[in-house]
Amino acid sequence: MDSSDVVGFGALNIDRLYRVNRIAREDEESVVTGFSESCGGSAANTIIGLAKLRLKTGYIGKLAEDRDGRLHLEEFKREGVDTRGIIIARNGRSGAVTGFVDKDGERALYIDPGVNDAIKFDEIDLKYAKKAKFLHLTSFVGEKSFEAQKMLMAELPDNVKVSFDPGILYARKGLNSLKPLIEKAFVMLPSERELELLTNEGYENGAKILIEKGVNIVAAKLGERGCYVADRRGGRLVDPYHVKVVDTTGAGDAFSSGFLYGLVQEKGLYECGKMGNYVASRCIQETGAREGLPTRSDLENNFR
Repeated sequence: MDSSDVVGFGALNIDRLYRVNRIAREDEESVVTGFSESCGGSAANTIIGLAKLRLKTGYIGKLAEDRDGRLHLEEFKREGVDTRGIIIARNGRSGAVTGFVDKDGERALYIDPGVNDAIKFDEIDLKYAKKAKFLHLTSFVGEKSFEAQKMLMAELPDNVKVSFDPGILYARKGLNSLKPLIEKAFVMLPSERELELLTNEGYENGAKILIEKGVNIVAAKLGERGCYVADRRGGRLVDPYHVKVVDTTGAGDAFSSGFLYGLVQEKGLYECGKMGNYVASRCIQETGAREGLPTRSDLENNFR
């Protein structure tokens, strides 16, 4: 079995987004003004970004034998992502997120995890996971798949580096619940808010706490302020790219693509941060999490 540069392990959802005149509350009505549908999931967005940068990528997750599952598989294959690690459930439905967005960009999201939350550890192809240079973890709603991730950490050899983007769902679990993932993580990629939830500190002290827990590198996403990157030698801010913002959906996942690309290419910490900011800046100039993601030639010709 060939090795992969980065294998993702997280939820797979079809995102159905309704644009509405306002977010309806209890016993209220609103009007739908637009609709879009796309493949999503945090780790999946990052893996698609890395595939566009021509890294060898793969995925561990779960889909049902339904239309939504086929859409994910078709897009992965179209982008060159290895799908051998994806489990196909005979029963159930693939995960979906239904979102309502008003004219001011305020959102209300409803998650139907489906078979995402039914991953058992013994369903995971361990040989597949152990062939990755990096294993990129993101969150699940339910406990069963979270437990599978924790059990997998105990089986990984040291040559597989773990990258961990907790998201709000996992950040709310707290440091103790995430201990098996944090102690195994080579790099963590939290947002500023997630870092605050985990450590009750700002991004500088929060990064120090994670490094004290065993993380080698922390890249904190600061939105329009860029990012803060840190390791055991210290940390520094990395300025953002100033572009016209169309849609911030998937910006954090795009940042992770750029940052991990830099790590795989053995770039320095500051340059990895710049690459993360660059890929994120390309993402937010288009609608959706994947439309604006750059190719490797885009990165090589325009990254400064």
